[in-house]
Amino acid sequence: MSLSIESSLVTPLLTGGKWITPKTTDFEEVYNPSSAQIIAYTPICGAKEVEEAVEAARTAFKHWSQMPPSKRSDILFRYRKLLKENFDDLSRLITRENGKTLEEAKGDIQRGLEVVEFACGIAELSKGETLPQIARQIDSVTMREPLGVCVGISPFNFPAMVPMWMFPIAIACGNTFILKPSEKVPLTAIRLAELFQEAGLPDGVLNIVHGSKNVVEALCTHPDVSAISFVGSSKIAKQVYALGCRYGKRVQAGGGAKNALIVMPDADPESTLRAIMGAAFGCAGQRCMAGSLLMGIDEIGDKLQDRLVDLMNDLNITDTSSDDTAEMGPVIDKSSQMRINKTIGNMVAQDIKLVRDGRENVPEQGFFVGPTLFDQITPKDSAFSNEIFGPVLSMLRPKNIDQAIEWQNSLPYGNGATIFTNSGATARRFSREINCGMVGVNVGVPAPMAMYPFSGWNDSFYGDLHLQGAEGVMFYTRQKIVLSRWDDSYERHLGW
Repeated sequence: MSLSIESSLVTPLLTGGKWITPKTTDFEEVYNPSSAQIIAYTPICGAKEVEEAVEAARTAFKHWSQMPPSKRSDILFRYRKLLKENFDDLSRLITRENGKTLEEAKGDIQRGLEVVEFACGIAELSKGETLPQIARQIDSVTMREPLGVCVGISPFNFPAMVPMWMFPIAIACGNTFILKPSEKVPLTAIRLAELFQEAGLPDGVLNIVHGSKNVVEALCTHPDVSAISFVGSSKIAKQVYALGCRYGKRVQAGGGAKNALIVMPDADPESTLRAIMGAAFGCAGQRCMAGSLLMGIDEIGDKLQDRLVDLMNDLNITDTSSDDTAEMGPVIDKSSQMRINKTIGNMVAQDIKLVRDGRENVPEQGFFVGPTLFDQITPKDSAFSNEIFGPVLSMLRPKNIDQAIEWQNSLPYGNGATIFTNSGATARRFSREINCGMVGVNVGVPAPMAMYPFSGWNDSFYGDLHLQGAEGVMFYTRQKIVLSRWDDSYERHLGW
């Protein structure tokens, strides 16, 4: 979008330690989703800005990669301290540019902070192995070394957590990093980078570029970029993975999902209801771990429906940037609101039973869609397999646990699934037979903590090594093996 705007509202780039306002007339409007007011403009950059960021990162890598891990940890510990000191301000910034409730925003920051805490232990996490006398007079040592310039492309729905799945671990491992945050939520990323600079991060180790498709393609194809981390829709994740691999990059690309919540008759009713509400409508349903399919076994379905409608009607849906008591906020922008409302209308037109209509009784100002409930969805309906990415929960009525597992496993995705039960045997069977990477037992959103990988399967993830945890360290490093001998009695043996 070509605009003439005040420079004070333009979000800057970070290149080589300097904050720069690019010379462009192409901008993306940044909204407060609760009020629909424009709060900033994201510059849509191009190949020139990408080249400058890569050069800054490439130059910084020469020094940063040689810094001892303990010294890198010192900076990460200072960064952790600053994040804690600025925790409340960061949370309110997220509510302002993303629309999350204050509690959800705090959770966003907290999960990112936990990754920083994990990365503080990089000296231990990146240790190699040694085996003396692996053969006569020969010792073996392995070591993990950084890759070079790494790139992170993050979505709008978690302005802090998802970028922090990426850059703290990459930087801790000795890489330099270029972050391209979502053009819809650039402000949190900018503040996170400012705090990292304040912690003593050298110039060029972390850089930020803004843009859309052209910038993503330039990053994925640049010869000096070694690795790409991406989170977004499955369609784009697949494209980024294919493009990056074609140009010889190491790629991890997280995509979308349809996650089932399966409720057995023996589940604790009140605890289960609270978990369902959080899983389905937390963050306005805008997360790849949202519980969007609800399967009640036997008679439990009717009981769930009645109680869920009551709870949905009682939700305080309001401006999250001005009301700390808000329990559900808006979706990210007008186009998302219109798309979700259109999906609801299409489902009604297909004669799917609408139990609660989220298009009604929501604030007029802002991009709100209320909690929506459909019943009697079947695996033949498009809503069963299409990710809506909004506050829409669809109920199915499987005959038994076998059919529930069969239905979930028929989906192309593989992020998460949860079972609510008091039976250990049922939970164990479900955990083993369900075809996804993250399983919850009486946990509505089974998203792993920082020390474990975010382990999506199938069309929910493209790549080999996942984000976070030990797999994150492995992704951002490569292994070197050194075999050495120091005697003068070398003789060939078995052709060696």
